[in-house]
Amino acid sequence: MGRGVLLTANLPQLQNLIKRDPAAYKEEFLQQWNHYNSARQIFQINPDEQAQHFRELVSFISQVAQCYPKETAQFPSHLSTLLLENYGSLIPDTRKTLVQNLVMLRNKDVITSIELLKSLFPLLPRTTSSSLRAFIRKTILSDIRTANLRTKNHKLNRAVQAMLFGMVERGMDGEVLGDKGKVRAGAAGSSGGNGEDAMWAVILTKELWRKGIWTDAKCVSIVALGCFHPVMKVQSASIHFFLGSDDDKEDSDEESEHEVDIRALHHRREINKKTRSGSKKLQKQLNAAKKKKYKSTDSSTPNFSALQLLNDPQTFSEKLYDNLNRYDKRLSLDHKILVMQLLSRVMGCHKVFVLPFYTYILKYLAHHQLRVPSILVALAQSVHELTPPDALAPVVTKLAGEFVHPGVGSEVIAAGINAIREVCRRQPWAMEEDLLGDLVEYRKSRDKAVTAAARGILQLYREVNPGMLKRRERGKDASIGMSTGRQPLPFGRSADAAVDIEGLSLLEDHFKRLREEETGEVNEDDEAGWEGWDAGTDSSESDSEGWIEVSSDGEDLEVSDSEDEKEINATAKSEETETGVDSEGKDTQAEDTRISTLATTKILTPSDFALLNDLRIKAATKAVENGGGPRAKRKLAVLEASRKATADDQTAADFVSENDILGPRKKAKADYAERIASIEKGREGREKYGSLKGKKKKEMPSSSTNREKARNKPIMMILSSGAVRGKKKASLREKQQKLRAHIERSKKAYH
Repeated sequence: MGRGVLLTANLPQLQNLIKRDPAAYKEEFLQQWNHYNSARQIFQINPDEQAQHFRELVSFISQVAQCYPKETAQFPSHLSTLLLENYGSLIPDTRKTLVQNLVMLRNKDVITSIELLKSLFPLLPRTTSSSLRAFIRKTILSDIRTANLRTKNHKLNRAVQAMLFGMVERGMDGEVLGDKGKVRAGAAGSSGGNGEDAMWAVILTKELWRKGIWTDAKCVSIVALGCFHPVMKVQSASIHFFLGSDDDKEDSDEESEHEVDIRALHHRREINKKTRSGSKKLQKQLNAAKKKKYKSTDSSTPNFSALQLLNDPQTFSEKLYDNLNRYDKRLSLDHKILVMQLLSRVMGCHKVFVLPFYTYILKYLAHHQLRVPSILVALAQSVHELTPPDALAPVVTKLAGEFVHPGVGSEVIAAGINAIREVCRRQPWAMEEDLLGDLVEYRKSRDKAVTAAARGILQLYREVNPGMLKRRERGKDASIGMSTGRQPLPFGRSADAAVDIEGLSLLEDHFKRLREEETGEVNEDDEAGWEGWDAGTDSSESDSEGWIEVSSDGEDLEVSDSEDEKEINATAKSEETETGVDSEGKDTQAEDTRISTLATTKILTPSDFALLNDLRIKAATKAVENGGGPRAKRKLAVLEASRKATADDQTAADFVSENDILGPRKKAKADYAERIASIEKGREGREKYGSLKGKKKKEMPSSSTNREKARNKPIMMILSSGAVRGKKKASLREKQQKLRAHIERSKKAYH
């Protein structure tokens, strides 16, 4: 036999030889390439004929394709064409082989990521094999993650996002059939527009966002487009993404990562046999745990949620309301509540106006409405301080008329008052004075939930607008505030325009110190460096350099940052003692009054504002330690309370939960049927409802109980027991306590 015959019959051997010396075996490869072209033409006509041999040829050429790039230039396009055009006629093994070889070509850098993804994306909605679908999905996610591992691959991201946009837009012109009833669901399946392409586009986008690979506005725009898709399951998946739902976590193919217990690893190492391989394994696990810890605390995660990255929230909200109102009779109640929740969160987050929404939601504000707590939550979240009170007045009136009256239960009244409180917390001017007085009277109710709800709305208006309350209901602090002339601003009016953020100069100084530490500059002699500053520069050039202490001719220059200090300049010394500013602290006070330009040169993130709060608290603490007086102490208390409220209730301030609407609830008393069912459950397996304790009805014989054994113990053993000796050594007080406890147990046994 010649060499060619042997190599033709043994493709793995030829593959090994070609990888070692491609030039020497080029003739044999060309022979196999011609054989592949012939088999491919036959395979296109009859895919079932010699499918096994064709798969072997495809795997062989994929393995050695990088050795002959010119000869195999069209090979990836052959595989892609076979998959996309003849996918329905291929057997499962052939489909899996073609997909695996395409991925292999990408791993060998024969094709680019864009070429691979163009072939894999159309296969996701068409494949019926769960294993192949999971493999394709995992390949797509890992390829995009690898491309964006070190730096963002903008070219690949733009191409993939364009493909995902196309998959979502492909079915946007279909008719919205809704999800109400089985007939409409069957019609949606028979019309051909099942939205599988759009569904997979939304799933992949959500997964890339959850893994932190894509965090830009284009990723959010893909899912936002899915919120208006005519297929309901695409809409639901897109809405859940914005609502932060965890229902779709089961779709993730990522393996569950268990927390590594470092102490357990060290303990296991101590008690097990010490070997070199064991030390290496322990060190490897420790390194993996350390890497995972640093990865989890990575600062690449954006500070803003997906709702913040919406493009044109006003148009998005209006389109959501139009779809909700137009297809109201086609949508189920659960889906309508989902849309209401998303619409309300966008309105509250971006402070946009969709005033017809409050007219639409009026028909759902009834105590007998299904899932009414979720509807009340959506109503409360949609309100913000810029919402016109005229649009909310009918809503508040409808809530009071439907939920707060003697004809309903106490739970309904509590939910209604809590809903009104959440609406008025965001827009206090939506309440009428007479209605407020009626709601406050419910604080005398016997039900705990109703009393708590009424006290909550009373406390709210004591803070925001005590003038609407009766004189005896305002409280001490509100009455003192009204006597000093402190009144809330009417709707549509705002305070003076803000010139600066309070305490921003502290943050600017902090960043300046960090830059100086990084560059290694030492600023110990800063004051000496400013000597003679007026000799070489003009005074107009130093306007942005902060406050400069200039000596005056016999005049004391006082700088103040509050109107109260200006009114009592005659008592400057006492004011300095109260505010904590002594003769050595004038520069600090002047520094606090300077206007910082940091907000005009840098975009401040939530982490920057958190750092600003910490710096303000440190400065206030230092002022108190220096003898700042009552005012400095009050300022410190306010800052600490604000930080605690921000840390604990940031989410609660932005979003309302159903527990806020329902209020505190006690366990409902069981009815007769529930009590009988509980009794019957306890009687199962008990003859005449007696106890089976001890040796009664034992299937297997056993020894006697400890109580029976104690009866036959010798007296000397009993006298030397710990219980008897404890009784002998007990004090009179201990004996009294035991006797009192025995009497109490005896009394309870008779009731």
